[in-house]
Amino acid sequence: MGVKIIEQSESAYSYPLLIKSLLGNSLVRSPDQEIIYRDQMRYTYRDFHKRVAQLANGLEQLGVKQGDTVAVMDYDSHRYLECYFAVPMMGAVLHTVHIRLSPEQLLYTINHAEDDVILVNSELVPLLEPIMDKIETVKKIVLIRENGEDPKTAIEFATDYETLLCDQKPTYDFPDFDENARATTFYTSGTTGNPKGVYFSHRQIVLHTFGLMTGLCAYDSQAVMTSKDVYMPLTPMFHVHAWGMPYLFTMLGNRQVYPGRYEPAMILKLVTTEKVTFSHCVPTIIHMLVNSPVMETTDLSAWKVVIGGSALPRGLCAAALKAKINLYSAYGMSETCPLLTIAHIKPHMVDWDEEKLIDIRCKTGLPIPLVDIEIIDPMGKPVAHDGVQTGEVVTRTPWLTQGYLKNPEKSEELWEGGWLHTGDVGNIDPEGYLKITDRLKDVIKTGGEWVSSLELEDIASRHPAVSEAAAIGIPDDKWGERPIVLVVLQAAYKDKDLGDELKQMFVTQHEEGNLPKYGIPDKIIFTDAIAKTGVGKLDKKVIRTQYK
Repeated sequence: MGVKIIEQSESAYSYPLLIKSLLGNSLVRSPDQEIIYRDQMRYTYRDFHKRVAQLANGLEQLGVKQGDTVAVMDYDSHRYLECYFAVPMMGAVLHTVHIRLSPEQLLYTINHAEDDVILVNSELVPLLEPIMDKIETVKKIVLIRENGEDPKTAIEFATDYETLLCDQKPTYDFPDFDENARATTFYTSGTTGNPKGVYFSHRQIVLHTFGLMTGLCAYDSQAVMTSKDVYMPLTPMFHVHAWGMPYLFTMLGNRQVYPGRYEPAMILKLVTTEKVTFSHCVPTIIHMLVNSPVMETTDLSAWKVVIGGSALPRGLCAAALKAKINLYSAYGMSETCPLLTIAHIKPHMVDWDEEKLIDIRCKTGLPIPLVDIEIIDPMGKPVAHDGVQTGEVVTRTPWLTQGYLKNPEKSEELWEGGWLHTGDVGNIDPEGYLKITDRLKDVIKTGGEWVSSLELEDIASRHPAVSEAAAIGIPDDKWGERPIVLVVLQAAYKDKDLGDELKQMFVTQHEEGNLPKYGIPDKIIFTDAIAKTGVGKLDKKVIRTQYK
């Protein structure tokens, strides 16, 4: 016998999972709660709902219709949040433009996404100027004035953002449509070739929002979020919907703070004056903050911060905890919307010593509900969850991208065998924690063995003098590759010769059985800066080119 499909009355409402279903609760529960932009703007959810409707009306007046694509080039702001809702709720597609791409890549993404309208911050207009004559589909450009200033440019603007809103009705009848309609598009920073377009439906974003809520708000752990928390993103809103967090905290009606351009003094000022209690970012941001002089006079004891995008080094975690920042890891990627796991400390672990708890905080984490994760060998077979056997991490959840935009070949590679292939190497321990040990493309292959670049970076980070570290493999005639480690020292140690001392740390890890002999780096290179991608991750492709 087959499964039985439920019968439905002809009058029943099927309730499509649309982004508009995330919005109404905040107006009922917390209409007077504030949304804040830097030290320039604050307004209530009641105002926010009106502005979302006004934006939709204004875009419609510009000619935007269902299926069109509206691109946004802005810093993290209340305006971006309005676009997160108004654009997809109209039935249009929101393209969150990666503003840190090269001019050629920026042009490629605008044309590839077939943008119809661009909303651009006045400070980012210079990014558009050199490519304007090659943009193919854009019909209107709307200026977002930053600090009330007009840029000096030959670009013709249809209007400016505030004018677009000001004369519009504060209501809009957002329609129902298929929940599988595309809501958003953005592009990976891509280390080879053109950036790849990743896209998500309304259904996927709604389900991801509830997955986030379960993962962040439901479990007894070291950090539990509620509607009382004050939220401030430190992940660019062009990158995977700022990890989907603005959708969650808007649904819950939390107080939200948007920092605009990332500046350490402004970020720390907002954390303290607006009493921010939850943020998320890549390790680079926390590294920037813990090394800021302002830290010495800033109380961060109420601040919970999730690290993603790159592995959380133990040294950085320890430094953040010393500054009273409640720091821990989560894991996902552009293609996964992004959340897959969170490094929750289980209740039976809370009395462990700090060193063991740092190990847990730095793990990749436990899968949240509806996330299936497996580790497979090169033959595609699952390996034991013993914390030792490694393989590629593959996953299934309802909110994974179904492919890459207009790229069926890469889409099939991504979904080979019916699992989404992350390109990460890792293991799962008996407690269920995933630990990423490297990227497939970054693992160092020496003498027929694999050495984890992340492990080498973690060892280096434990020295108090080390500010940042990056490990790569460089070509070697005998061994194929040999590891080297690049190190940026803290300012107080810049003039010290620490090469032998750092090298001994790797030797000690080998002698204690934690690192194979062939994992001891051939060289430790001291440098003033390490190359990073547009979203703050180590750019191993560039680093390998520099040092090969």
